Amino acid sequence: MIIRILGEGQYDISDDAVDRLNRLDSEVEKAVETGDEKAFSTALSELLDTVRSIGAPHTLDSIDSSDVVLPPSDATLEEVRESLEDDGLIPG
Repeated sequence: MIIRILGEGQYDISDDAVDRLNRLDSEVEKAVETGDEKAFSTALSELLDTVRSIGAPHTLDSIDSSDVVLPPSDATLEEVRESLEDDGLIPG
């Protein structure tokens, strides 16, 4: 799976990490639903940090499309609310 963090680049993520990322995505979604800014900031940071730590930077000269696009670390709760799908930021 290729995940893009807006403003940073793409990361290759193994399929076995999707469940872990979905759990973190659920925390972001829950914070957005409740309007909890502090929980949102913490959850989004943890999700993005996990993508960075478990993912391998995708080849810069590759023009592969991303499977998932995540907001940048400075995204607001309202911006993320507008981009949420039925199953969160990460499908599955």
